Amino acid sequence: MKPLDPRLIRHARAARSYMVLTAMLGVVMSVAVVCQAILVARGVGGLASGVGFGPEEWTRLLGAVGLIVVIRVAVAWTQERFAHRAAAETIAELRGSVLKHVVALGPRFEAEGGAAKAAQLVTRGLDALDAYFTRYLPQLLMVVTVTPILLVVAGFVDWISAIIMFVTVPLIPVFMVLIGRLTEAYSARRLATMTNLGAQVMDLITGLPTLKALGREKGPAARVRKLSVAHQKATFATVRVAFLSGAALELIATLSVALVAVAVGLRLQAGRMDLIDGLAIIMIAPEIYLPLRNVGAHFHASANGVAASNRAFDLLAVPAPPAGRLPAPDLAAATIIFEQVCVDAPGRGYQAPADLSFTLPPGALTALTGPNGAGKSTAVAVLLGLTRPTSGRVMVQPGDGSAALDLSQIDPPSWWAQIAWAPQRPALAPGTVLQNLLEVYDSDPAATAAVERAARAAGFDSVVRSLPSGWQTRIGHGGLGLSVGQRQRLALARVFLQDKPLVILDEPTAHLDAATEEQVLASIRSLGRQGRTVLLVAHRQTLRAQAQSSVAVRSTAVDGAELVAAGGPTAGGAGSAATASGTGDADATGAGPTGAHTNGDAP
Repeated sequence: MKPLDPRLIRHARAARSYMVLTAMLGVVMSVAVVCQAILVARGVGGLASGVGFGPEEWTRLLGAVGLIVVIRVAVAWTQERFAHRAAAETIAELRGSVLKHVVALGPRFEAEGGAAKAAQLVTRGLDALDAYFTRYLPQLLMVVTVTPILLVVAGFVDWISAIIMFVTVPLIPVFMVLIGRLTEAYSARRLATMTNLGAQVMDLITGLPTLKALGREKGPAARVRKLSVAHQKATFATVRVAFLSGAALELIATLSVALVAVAVGLRLQAGRMDLIDGLAIIMIAPEIYLPLRNVGAHFHASANGVAASNRAFDLLAVPAPPAGRLPAPDLAAATIIFEQVCVDAPGRGYQAPADLSFTLPPGALTALTGPNGAGKSTAVAVLLGLTRPTSGRVMVQPGDGSAALDLSQIDPPSWWAQIAWAPQRPALAPGTVLQNLLEVYDSDPAATAAVERAARAAGFDSVVRSLPSGWQTRIGHGGLGLSVGQRQRLALARVFLQDKPLVILDEPTAHLDAATEEQVLASIRSLGRQGRTVLLVAHRQTLRAQAQSSVAVRSTAVDGAELVAAGGPTAGGAGSAATASGTGDADATGAGPTGAHTNGDAP
């Protein structure tokens, strides 16, 4: 564990400015300590030797000492204030960097469990950096500024005491390194336990509807309890080592100061040292060891934050696919071509999709069909630029006849700006229904005629009328307060509200009843009449019937044997088992039938 990781300075600008300020404050503090020691030594030495000062001299002396005390208090206050500010800004910068990098790594990283660990890291994990910035780092910088300056001053006052301190000062860092190696293992173990516990709880909460539907909601309780006990033991082990190591460092510092004081006392008794110099050295010596003692005292409090920052830097070191730089062509006239696209399923030994080739002409309505697990949603992720194909490529042929562009060369924001996408599980944030429809969370918008038309097109108008506060009804994270079908229709209303040339709908009728499904299908047909390019991920026959062309998506094992999803037919067949039962993807997602007959969801 490095006392000051260079990666922290590289990734956080707030840390750089804070370090410069703390170094400057350290110099001011050193000068103040020396001046205070000399003035107090002169005053006390004068009284002891019988050389009195007049009222005017005492007034100046006490005034100077009081001014120095005020300066030291001001330096401490400034350092404390900016430490908290730098800690907050640095944690915010690291959180933003981690979140952006996780997004750049794409959904594959999330599927491999990286998102849950990153969520734990950017919440509780990085919060531990606060103690590092407010307690440990200032004392560490004081060690490299105050301690050397005071050692030099001590050398001019009494070279013998300076040699003693020069020999004993390194003992504290040596013991800190030895103890720190032991503490690092405890801190890493505690962070790993906390991360595993957080990821386990997040996965449990995410899959709770499915576990409840299968009657397995009580099964993970033992695992969570076991992780909680392990986290408790690791925390107490870290605290125990912190107390023991802190006591050891305090003992070393105390003995070092005592050694200097004994040497000064013996020479004063022998008359080989001036009283004022001896008093000055005795007052300077504790100040030399104080930053080192504070570093040792706060080292363990910051160890968890350092371990979390190391996790963050390791995550940031994971290479992300390079983003394109070329602006996206006008998708209203562009042709999109999939050429032998294959994507490896992480850790599963097969490709889904495999050898996917098709053309998406402008203004056409195309459906992707195939069994569950064939790679339809992955193909959509490739088209969105969220996942890079393992082999093959996606080409974009502009309508003006210019050269075709590889999708990896196109700037993602310019590409996304022309796409409207309704996934199977729409992302909904806490706020009102209208804020989620407009995706504007920093204001309180009003419903417009365009909003009402989009709601009618998606069958969401009846949902709004049934809500207690209409458009201003508040929902929780992930759409808590709305049924699965209502969330789906809200996502569809988003798409119908946007005037984007490329529309991607992933199972848009999966959770809808027959009447609402027909309403949505009519709206999809209207998108085609408007000249928009529409790509459907379709299981239901009624949805596939709307498409002008269908593309069969299949998955293939690495050894060449084709995989068929359990309960589903081969690609291009009559549809999956969920379609045959008329429930869309409700069975696959674990959505229950609660309220299906009263809110327009699929029964």
